[in-house]
Amino acid sequence: MEIRLSTSDGLPVYRQIVNQVKYLVASGRLKPGQELPTIRALAERLLINPNTVIHAYAELEKDGVIVRRHGSGTYVAETVARNTTEADTKALTGKVDSMLTDAAHLNVDLEEVMKLVRERQALLKRSTRS
Repeated sequence: MEIRLSTSDGLPVYRQIVNQVKYLVASGRLKPGQELPTIRALAERLLINPNTVIHAYAELEKDGVIVRRHGSGTYVAETVARNTTEADTKALTGKVDSMLTDAAHLNVDLEEVMKLVRERQALLKRSTRS
């Protein structure tokens, strides 16, 4: 599992881990049932406090991305069809608002934003098939 942290990102480290693991799962680079590094191993590899990894793993578990098996390890959750919840929609709303604000500041019109979203979705779908 390849995770890269950025000090200039502006995002907390645990959030960077969460976002990257979610991307790796969505893109198929992390497969259902695949074991993730231990908290200690990931913290040592990233040169961060283990509590940061604990925080990230807890959020990923809460979101249903990973499962922790007591005494066995942490694994990518098996894919489960689920309905979109109000909380899911709320979480995406903030991200969409942020993207649209950035686009407005960069003078990128909505059609270009939508084109970019479609291109990125197609890329993500292609990488899950690989």
